[in-house]
Amino acid sequence: MASAVANGVSLLHSQAYLESKVVNETKALVSDLCKQFYTLGWVSGTGGSITIKVHDSAVPKPQQLIVMSPSGVQKERMVPEDMYVLSVDGDVLAAPSPKPFPHKAPKCSDCGPLFMKAYKMRNAGAVIHSHGMESCLVTMIHPQSKEFRITHMEMIKGIQGHGYYDELVVPIIENTAQESELTESLSEAITAYPKSTAVLVRNHGIYVWGDSWISAKTQAECYHYLFDAAIKLNQLGLDWSSPSHGLLANGITLGGGWKRDIDGKVKSSIQNLDDSSGPSRQCILLDIEGTTTPISFVTDVLFPYARDNVRNDLISTYDSEETQEDIKLLRAQVLEDLKEGVVGARPIPPEDTGKDEVIAALVANVEAMIKADRKITALKQLQGHIWRTGYEKNELQGVVFDDVPKALAKWHDLGIKVYIYSSGSREAQRLIFGNTKFGDLRTYLCGFFDTMVGNKRESRSYSEIYQSLGVDKPSQILFLTDVYQEAVAAKAAGLEVIISVRPGNAPLPENHGFKTITSFSEI
Repeated sequence: MASAVANGVSLLHSQAYLESKVVNETKALVSDLCKQFYTLGWVSGTGGSITIKVHDSAVPKPQQLIVMSPSGVQKERMVPEDMYVLSVDGDVLAAPSPKPFPHKAPKCSDCGPLFMKAYKMRNAGAVIHSHGMESCLVTMIHPQSKEFRITHMEMIKGIQGHGYYDELVVPIIENTAQESELTESLSEAITAYPKSTAVLVRNHGIYVWGDSWISAKTQAECYHYLFDAAIKLNQLGLDWSSPSHGLLANGITLGGGWKRDIDGKVKSSIQNLDDSSGPSRQCILLDIEGTTTPISFVTDVLFPYARDNVRNDLISTYDSEETQEDIKLLRAQVLEDLKEGVVGARPIPPEDTGKDEVIAALVANVEAMIKADRKITALKQLQGHIWRTGYEKNELQGVVFDDVPKALAKWHDLGIKVYIYSSGSREAQRLIFGNTKFGDLRTYLCGFFDTMVGNKRESRSYSEIYQSLGVDKPSQILFLTDVYQEAVAAKAAGLEVIISVRPGNAPLPENHGFKTITSFSEI
């Protein structure tokens, strides 16, 4: 096959290749999965579909052929000969032969154009379209919502790039009479939600993709589990979108901080944050990314700098006590990741294996952690040390929004103590505020908290911070963040909360119930 690829992709379209072992094995796999998905209720009534790229190590992934299940065929009775084979451009290269009555004439899946979007826009290895009841009902609970959000569920870990504490967000698009008419809206959702590996179609089902058929299947199972959990939590009057999944008193949850009273009236379950009758603020607790600092500075400057310099930094500082401590933390984290099957985790050789081998494994793990944007202490501590070198070399400069320095100075003059709470290490926090174009802003800050105090989406973390500050009540602390789940957790701990809406921030749930600002000058 290597020679075939070298001579051009046209040889992939030859009859010999279309009848090759790898193509036939992929056809059989699609057939087997359709039967399994039928038993799960995902593809009943001939609905739903699955498509898989023909994995051939001699063929670059973007050029690999695509096997697709047909439309209008009983999925539990499919055989490999029923499959279509398509080119990367969606052209049909091989079609099944017609069957006698009562079978319908063969037809390529109506989902074809949508599958192709996932292949081209996400370089997917497989795409699954399910009509599972859970994926349909979960879009009907809140008919106006454009997103499904859930957090603090174990099965979230099965979704690429997500962990237990993360908020899983799946976009919802509106259904149309013809499946192919969904192509444009699906494409827009894929663009608008770059971290998502699925798109829900209201009153219809879900499209899920992955790097391989195993990844797509695993994620589809996790998505359906989470949808089922959300439906059952809603039936119990519990809020699936909050970290605590708590019961809202005297009503049933509607999600996003809203509830319905016994008399049917809908109102916010979160207290009015403009209520001036409460205790005066004595402390302000600030998030960084998306609140004091553009998200783009972190994602486009800091993360790439750490990724590009991790190898040289480890080599040059390998024997230092600080770096050895960083490596110790990374080893512990990687061992946990390997046990949990985290994508990208790679065993780190023992110390006596050799410096080069250890560093190579460390770099591979760190790169995977950065790519997944993981909020873990081992990664954040190492990143902080790498960034410190960057600031010392004047290769980095801290960035804050223009309204931040004035607000810090004003609060300082009013005697309000200001603290930082970020998923980045305290080292990284101090570097950002200590090296801005406005000078050293640390003079206005009283302290720094990172994930050593707890996860930012857990209410107990904010209770710990409250215990560390000299206030009588948690309500005397104002927390500013751009993340809805952090706002919910802080509010649950009794803090006053305002959400920061800055350019580039992720969209908030509809009817979230929190006060928002676009500048610190509004406080």
